Amino acid sequence: MAYKNYSIWSLIKEGFKQNEGWTPAWRSPEPKSSYDVIIIGAGGHGLATAFYLAKEHGVRNIAVLERGYLGGGNTARNTTIVRSNYLCDEASMLYEHSLKLWEGLSQEINFNVMFSQRGVFNLGHTLQDMRDIERRVNANLLNDIDAQVLSAAEVKQRIPLLDTSSKARYPIMGASFQARAGVARHDAVAWGFARAASNLGVDIIEQCEVTGLDIAGGRIRGVQTSRGLIRADQVGCVAAGHSSTLAKMAGIRLPLESHPLQAFVSESLKPMLDTVVMSNAVHGYVSQSDKGELVIGAGIDSYLSYAQRGSPHIIEHTAAAIIQLFPMFSRVRMNRQWGGIVDVSPDACPIIGKSPVKGLYFNCGWGTGGFKATPGSGNVFAHTIAHDDPHPLNAAFALDRFHTGHLIDEHGAAAVAH
Repeated sequence: MAYKNYSIWSLIKEGFKQNEGWTPAWRSPEPKSSYDVIIIGAGGHGLATAFYLAKEHGVRNIAVLERGYLGGGNTARNTTIVRSNYLCDEASMLYEHSLKLWEGLSQEINFNVMFSQRGVFNLGHTLQDMRDIERRVNANLLNDIDAQVLSAAEVKQRIPLLDTSSKARYPIMGASFQARAGVARHDAVAWGFARAASNLGVDIIEQCEVTGLDIAGGRIRGVQTSRGLIRADQVGCVAAGHSSTLAKMAGIRLPLESHPLQAFVSESLKPMLDTVVMSNAVHGYVSQSDKGELVIGAGIDSYLSYAQRGSPHIIEHTAAAIIQLFPMFSRVRMNRQWGGIVDVSPDACPIIGKSPVKGLYFNCGWGTGGFKATPGSGNVFAHTIAHDDPHPLNAAFALDRFHTGHLIDEHGAAAVAH
C-alpha cells in the first residue's frame, strides 16, 4: 500500500477543504422496500453480524437500521476491555472464540482497531477471592485458555504503582492474570465493521428508528420504521438495553433489566500503567489509554433506567476505591464521565438465538460484557440467522433456558463491569 507524504501545510489545506473529495467510509443509501435480512442496531454487535452474514454466508441483501448514529450506543460508551477468563465452559468458550477473532480482526476487516494485548489482572483481596481465582484459572486452563495465579509480590513486581502493603484498606493477596487480554479502540471497531460490511454490499441506514414489527401467521414479515415499512423474512434484533422494547413489539417478554453503567476518564498523563487492573472487592477497574487518560469503570447503578448519565455517588465510590489501590492517583483530575445502558439477565449471560416468532432473532442480555464479545457475538449470531439454527457456541444461550432451568451462572466472572 502506498502512503502519501503530507507536509504540515498540506494537512492544514486539507483541513480547510472539510474532507472535500474524500470517499465516505460506508454507504448511507435510502432504504429499499425489502431485504433478505434486517439487523436492528448499528453498534458493534449488529455491524459484526451483518459483516459475517455477508462474508461467510453469502447474504448480501442486508440492511442495518440505526435509530441514531452509527456506534452511538454502548459501543461508544464502554471501557474497551477484552478478555475471555470467564468461569463456566459455555461462557468462556464463547468469549475465547471472540478473543481469537480480535487477534486477527484488524487484518480481517482491513481497519486498525488498535487491539492491544497488554494483559488483565483480576485482584484478590480475601481468602475467598483467592479460592475463586484459583477455581476460575483452573477452569480456564482446562479449556486451553491462558490464565495464571500470581502472588501479591508478583503483582507488585509487574504493577509497581499498586499499593500492596498490609496497611491498605483492601489488602491484595494475589491476582489472576490473562496475558492475551487487553483493550481495543471502540469507535474504530464500529467504523471498521461498518466499512467492511458496506464494501460487501450491506446498506447501513442511520436515523431510521424501528417503531413496530410486522408479524403475520406467527412469522416476521418486516419492520415499521420512521422512514416507512421495510419488508424482510428475517430480522435480527441487536439493540442492547432497548432489546426488551423491541421484544415487546412482538409480544415477547425478555427476562432482562436495563441499568445505567458508568465510566469516566482523567486528564492525560505520561505513560505509567501498561495493563488493565480489575477488582471485584472495590468494584472498579482502570487502564491507561494511548492518549494518556486513565479509563476508570464502575459497577451498574441499582435502579432501572434508560438515562445515559448515572448517579454521582457511584463515581465518588469508584474514584475512592481506585485511589485506595493507586494512592498517587488522588491528585489526578477527572476529565469527563458517561453512562451506557446495559441489559442484565438473571444468570449474567447473553441471550443469542431464535424467538417464538419465526424469522425473528435476538442477541441481547450481554450486561457488562458486551464489548469484549463483539466479533464473536456477530460471528455466531450470523451463523444462527443464516442457518436458522444456533452455532454450537451459542446453542446454550437460547431464550428457553429460563424455562428449562439450564442457566449459566457467570455472576462471579462478570461481577465487575467489562
